[in-house]
Amino acid sequence: MLDYETLKLVWWLLIGVLLIGFAVTDGFDMGAVSLLKLVGKTDNERRVVLNTLGPHWDGNQVWFVTAGGAIFAAWPVVYAVAFSGLYWALLLVLFALFFRPVGFEYRSKIEARRWRDNWDWLMTAGSAIPALVFGVAFGNLFLGLPFELDDYMRSQYYGSFWQLLNPFSLLCGIVSLSMLMMHGGAFLQMRTQAELRARVRLATMIASGVTGLCFMIAGWWLSGMEGFLLAQMPDSGVLMTPLMKHVELVEGGWLNNYSLYPLTLLFPLAAVVSLFLTTGMSALNKSGWAFFFSSVAVACIICTAGFSLFPFIFPSSINPIHSLSVWDSVSSEKTLGVMFVVAIIFVPIILSYTLWGYYKMWGRLGTDFVEDNKYSVY
Repeated sequence: MLDYETLKLVWWLLIGVLLIGFAVTDGFDMGAVSLLKLVGKTDNERRVVLNTLGPHWDGNQVWFVTAGGAIFAAWPVVYAVAFSGLYWALLLVLFALFFRPVGFEYRSKIEARRWRDNWDWLMTAGSAIPALVFGVAFGNLFLGLPFELDDYMRSQYYGSFWQLLNPFSLLCGIVSLSMLMMHGGAFLQMRTQAELRARVRLATMIASGVTGLCFMIAGWWLSGMEGFLLAQMPDSGVLMTPLMKHVELVEGGWLNNYSLYPLTLLFPLAAVVSLFLTTGMSALNKSGWAFFFSSVAVACIICTAGFSLFPFIFPSSINPIHSLSVWDSVSSEKTLGVMFVVAIIFVPIILSYTLWGYYKMWGRLGTDFVEDNKYSVY
């Protein structure tokens, strides 16, 4: 069995994998529904979009649920501080997500135009708002969140929901939203036809350009921002708490890991190149390659954020020493060990049945399909 310090690092990597799995799978259907009113000009075209996602959207959310459960089990202190401090932001995401399953199930139950238009707007909001809030949350991690811990590890959060909506975090929110819209557009290119596909291609290229521009601006902004630097930690054999380390604020500190570990520079570079190739493959009508490079871009952008923050998970702007890190906010060694065995068994199973579902339900759809199946679920 792996030692405790290695397990801490392994679970940081595994949670990153789960977040990437969520962004690549559930991310494309969130992005596609965010585009619903932009690319679907008629009811039949919007039904085509929903039918391409119908067999997959609920299965894709397994990655989201699994990532949330893994954070709860592996990083209980992070889970507690996040859900108490970011309560209203998380409620906004939760309420927005309610519209997705209800919309998928009830939109086509009634043929009235107003009924369907209202559900289209609600489903679009239910996909775009979480995508935006996820990026805003990541942006606030780089700024630090206003919380501190007492001697009993009880957290006190001093911020408000509106303080989360600062310029840098909103920029990160735009990166997240445009990234998923690009990814959703790349998926729809492989599944749609005719004029709908042409509009999807254009939307994908625009979203890819916006993502690349905002991603580079965020990187430049981050280079001049004060970042957290872990200056001192207790010996690895000591039972650690978040109050036992020394943290310094250093200008440009969030980019420090890229100088310490030059290999990590490949991820932001690969993200920019993949965004460019997503645009190029879309322009050349190579939808399969566009989706592949879109997936790579999504994964590399998330890795860039993760490597920049490492080893911090939840930095504190009030007292940097109270920041939660990979090393001092984790569960016990036995818990991480048992979870590691469970992950080794079940993550490949989830991946296998997800891929099988895509394989069995593949194919391009056009408006003739929904016209011939007028009373189908979607």
